[in-house]
Amino acid sequence: MLKYVHPALKNKTLEASEYDFLKVERKWQKTYEERRVFEAEPDPSKPKFFVTFPFPYMSGPVHLGTAYTLTRLDIIARYKRKRGFNVLFPFAFHWTGTTITGISDRIRRGDQKTIEILEKMDGVPREEIERFKDPVYLARYYTEKNRAALRDYGLAVDWRREFHTTSLNPGFSTFVRWQYLKLKEKGYITKGAHPVVWCPRDKSSTGDHDRLSGEGVFPEKFYLVKFRLGNTYLVAATFRPETIFGVTNVWINPDATYAEAFVDDEKWIVSIETLEKLADQTRNVSKIREFKGREIVGRNAEVVFTGMTVPVLPASFVDPSLGTGVVYSVPAHAPYDYMALEDLKKNEEVLREYGLNPDEVRSIKNISMITTEKYGSNPCEKLVKELNIRSQSDPKLEEATSLVYKEEFHKGVTLENCGRFSNLPVQKAKELVVEEMKKTGAGDEFLELPSPVVCRCGTRCHVKILGDQFLLKYSWPEWKNKALEALNKMIINPKEVKENFIYFINWYDDWAFTRTSGLGTPVPWLPDQIVETLSDSTVYMAYYIVSKYVNEGLLNPENLTEEFYDYVLLGVGVPEEVARKTGVPTEFLRRLREEFDYWYPVDLRNSGKDLVANHLTFYIFHHVAIFPEEKWPRQISVNGFLRIEGQPMHKSKGIFISMRDALEKFGSDATRITLLLSAEGLEDPNWESEKARRNIDLLRGIYKFLLSLPRGQGSRENSHMEEWLRSSVRRRVKNVTEALENMQIREATSEALYGLRNDLRWYLRRVREPDSKALREAAKTWLNLLYPFTPHLAEELWSKLGEEDLLVNFPWPRTVEADEKPLLLEKYLEGLVEDTYRILKAMKKTSLARLRIIIAAEWKNKAFREIAETAEANRDKIREAITRHAAGIGREELGRFVGHVMKNLPAMTVEYRRILEQVLEAGEHNILNEAKTFLEKEFKCRVEIIREDEITKEESAKLFGKKPPTQPGRPVIIIE
Repeated sequence: MLKYVHPALKNKTLEASEYDFLKVERKWQKTYEERRVFEAEPDPSKPKFFVTFPFPYMSGPVHLGTAYTLTRLDIIARYKRKRGFNVLFPFAFHWTGTTITGISDRIRRGDQKTIEILEKMDGVPREEIERFKDPVYLARYYTEKNRAALRDYGLAVDWRREFHTTSLNPGFSTFVRWQYLKLKEKGYITKGAHPVVWCPRDKSSTGDHDRLSGEGVFPEKFYLVKFRLGNTYLVAATFRPETIFGVTNVWINPDATYAEAFVDDEKWIVSIETLEKLADQTRNVSKIREFKGREIVGRNAEVVFTGMTVPVLPASFVDPSLGTGVVYSVPAHAPYDYMALEDLKKNEEVLREYGLNPDEVRSIKNISMITTEKYGSNPCEKLVKELNIRSQSDPKLEEATSLVYKEEFHKGVTLENCGRFSNLPVQKAKELVVEEMKKTGAGDEFLELPSPVVCRCGTRCHVKILGDQFLLKYSWPEWKNKALEALNKMIINPKEVKENFIYFINWYDDWAFTRTSGLGTPVPWLPDQIVETLSDSTVYMAYYIVSKYVNEGLLNPENLTEEFYDYVLLGVGVPEEVARKTGVPTEFLRRLREEFDYWYPVDLRNSGKDLVANHLTFYIFHHVAIFPEEKWPRQISVNGFLRIEGQPMHKSKGIFISMRDALEKFGSDATRITLLLSAEGLEDPNWESEKARRNIDLLRGIYKFLLSLPRGQGSRENSHMEEWLRSSVRRRVKNVTEALENMQIREATSEALYGLRNDLRWYLRRVREPDSKALREAAKTWLNLLYPFTPHLAEELWSKLGEEDLLVNFPWPRTVEADEKPLLLEKYLEGLVEDTYRILKAMKKTSLARLRIIIAAEWKNKAFREIAETAEANRDKIREAITRHAAGIGREELGRFVGHVMKNLPAMTVEYRRILEQVLEAGEHNILNEAKTFLEKEFKCRVEIIREDEITKEESAKLFGKKPPTQPGRPVIIIE
C-alpha cells in the first residue's frame, strides 16, 4: 500500500542503533541508586503521598502476578512524584505462618513433588534444596533472590526501610507485640470457644495464607440426620435438612472405611475420617470397630424423623472426608442424586455385585416435596432435560444444583406431604425442621468445611472447636460500625469493590489469631503461641517509619517499648518521660513523632482482589481500632488475577513465570507494559510471551523513531500543523493524567505509548519542513508521559536529547485545555486519507494516476448548518430546511439528497457534528486546497479538488453513477 515517508526519517541510522534494553535498565537503576532518588524524607513544603503493597511470602520466587499488582502501584508512585508529591514507597517481606515451614516439612519427609517444583520451576540447585529443611535458611534464600529481582525490576522503592516479619526480626516483633497489647487494652480481644480450620498434623489452626489449597473456605453449619440401622444410627450430613420428606435412599461409598462408634452414648456409623472431626467438636467418641461400606449396602434404614424406610445404596462419588461420608438421597430436588439413581438403575453389573434386586431399585420413585413457580415440583427432571445432562459426571450438574438450590431456598414452598411443615416457605420449614430434629434427637448440628482445605504441610484440615481461644472481636457491632465509617470515607477502586468490603465487614465473626506452629511473633501474654499470618500484617505500614532507623542502628529492639510506640505512633506520653524509659533521646523521639505524623496515613494500598476477603478487610478493622480517624487509610485499589497464556497460574502444573525469568527474557520495561496493557479494573490480566517479545520491538521502535526526529532551529510556530501538534500534545497529557487519577492504568499506558507516537507520525507525514522546536517539545512531553510506564527507556532517550537533569526529577506536564479547532480539522483530513486507502484496497490498486475529490455544493453547506441542529426533526422538517437553501435544484436531485440525509441521520455522531462545524467555518474547499500538496505526496498522483456545483449535470451523472450524493464533510472520492 502507498505510504508517504518524510525524508527526515530516511537513512537516519547513525544514532538509532540497536537498543540494548538490559544494559540501559541496569545503567539507570544504578544511577537512581547512586543519587538516592527514591529515598524519601519528610518535607513540610511538599504534600506527601504514602503508597504500600502487601508484602509477598518468601516461600518462592516473586511471580508475574505479584509484578502486575506491584507495577500498577509503582506507576502511581512515579506519577505522583512528578506531580510534586513527596512520595514514600517502602517494601518488606513476609515470613510468618506455615507457608515456609510447610515446605521444609515436606522436604524433610522426602516429598518428591515439592522437590521437583523447587528444582524445575524455581530453579533451586539440589544442594540448596537440602538446606531448605531449615525454614529460616529457605526464607533467607528467597528473600535475597526476590530482593535482587525486585531491584532489577527498577521499582521506585525506598529500600532503606526494608524488613521481614517474625521473631527472627526482633524490631518488627516489638511492633506486633505493641499492636496486640493495644488491641487487648482497648477491648478488641476476647476469649472463648471458637471453631477454627484445624490441621491435625501441625496441631494448629490454619488461616487462608497457611493453606496449600482451600483459601477462602470457612466452617459452615451442616446438619446431622439419623437413620436407624438395627441397634445403631447411620448418620448423614446435609445442608438441606428440610428435604428429609423427599428421601428415597441413603448413599454409602462401598470402598470407603466406616466406623461403628459410641458418640455421646449412642452408637453411630460414620466414615472413619469423621470420628476425629466429631471428637474435635467436643463430642465424646469411642470407636467400636471399622468396616468397609459395602458391608451395609442393600440393608434398609429407617428415617428417624419420619419413620420411612429406605434402602442403603452404593455410590463411589461419596467423599468419606466430607460431612460424615453418609449422604441421603433426594432425587426430586438434588440433581446429583437424580442422575446417580438413574445411572444405578441402568447398571446391571453394579446391582449384581452388591446383590441388589434390580426391580426394587428401579421401582424407586422421586418424592416431590417442594414447588417453585419457575421449576414446579420436579426441578431435577426438568433441568436435566433442559441442560441435556447425560450422566452424573456431567459438569453441568453443578450448574443445575446451584439453580435448584437457590430457587427453592428463596422462593420454594413445601408440599402437602411434609406433615405439619407443609405449605411453608422453605426457609421457615428448614428452621422448624432443625428445631424439631434437635428436640426429638432425630438430628443435630455439625460444623464442616464445604470444600477441601489442605494445610501447607500437606494435611487435609477439618473444623475443631477450641476452648479458651483468644479471639479478635470482629463480631462486635461497635467495631464493625467504625470499619464501615472508615470505608465510607475512603476511595475504593474499582468502585464496585466497596460492596464486597461492606459484605465482609458485616460477615466476619470473631477470629482466632493465635497459632502453635510456623514462624511468627509470640503473643505477648502467651509466649508458646504466635500471631498468625493474616493478623500480624494489618498495620505494619506504620513500622516503615521506624524500620529505617532500626536498619541504620539508630534504634535497637530494646528501645522499642510500649511507651515508645504509644508516643511515636499515637502521640501519647511526655517525650522527656518516654526518653527516660526507652533510652531514646528526647529530640530523636520528637523527630520520629513528626515523621510519623507527616507520612501517615497510607494514601494508597494496591492489592490483588483476593485480599479483599481477608487482609484488606482486617487492614481496615485494625486501623480503626488503634489509630485516630485522621490516620485511617485513604484509598484502596485492587486488580484481577494474572493468567499465563490464557490459563490460571498454577505452579504445580508448570503454569508459572517468575519475575526473574521475565526480566532475563524481556527486561523490565517490556514486562511492565505487557502486564499493564492486559487488563483494567477487576479483569484478570493474561500474560502472553509473544506479546512481550513484540513489546520489545515496540520499545526499540520508539527508541529509533525519537532519535530519528529532525533536529535544527527551524520554526513555523504560527502554522496550522504546529497549532495542531501543540493541541495534540495537550490532549494526550490530559488523557493520561485523567486516566492515572482514576487508576485506569491500562488506558493510561496505551495513551502514553501510542498517542503521541501516532501524532508525531502524522505531523511528519503532513509537513514538508518540520518545526524542530515544536518536535523537540512534543518529544520531551512524550518521554515525560512514558516515564511512569517505561522509566528506563524514557530516561535513556531523555539523556539522548541532551537534557542535563534526570527525567525522573522533571515535573509532570501541566494540564492545559487543547484547542479543539486544529484537532477537528485534522480529524477530517485523516478520515479522508483513510477512506481513500480503503477504496484503494477494495479496488486492489497499488498506484493511481489521478485522485478527484468532489466536495458538496455551497447550498448543501448552508442546509447542513440547520440539519445539524434539527437531527431529531422528522422528514418534513428536514426537507423544509434543505429546500430553503436549494433554490434552482431539481426535484429528483433534491429528493435523492433528502433521502440520503434521512438515512444517515442516525450515524451523524456528536464528533461528526463538531468536525462539520469547524470544516464549514474554515471552508471545506480551503482546507483541501491547503492540504493538496500533502495529498499528492501521500498518494503519489495528481489531486483535483472540485466543487459539486462546478460540474455539469452530464459529468455529474457520469462521475457519480449510483454513488450517494456528496455531503458536507464527506466528499466523494474518485480514483483513476
